[in-house]
Amino acid sequence: MVLVPLLVSKCGLSRRKAFACSVAIIFPLCALSAGIYYVKGNLDLLQALPYLAGGLIGGLIGGKIFEKIPVVWLKRVFALLILYGAWSALTQ
Repeated sequence: MVLVPLLVSKCGLSRRKAFACSVAIIFPLCALSAGIYYVKGNLDLLQALPYLAGGLIGGLIGGKIFEKIPVVWLKRVFALLILYGAWSALTQ
């Protein structure tokens, strides 16, 4: 929620590049987290496999259509995700 606006305002990136960079930053953090869970024995790869496959397929499809989506729609979707996250946090 914070990274994309910071990359735009402080680093001068375009919105499209900021979205791409935020995904590139999230991936190594997720990989590190999964590695820690795996080393501690708290990660069942068979249970994680459907999520990994879905993430891979979604990432490939998303990467293909990302360049074709107008920036204004990316902003709207991002705003909806932020609102959904806020709503979920407030209602739990």
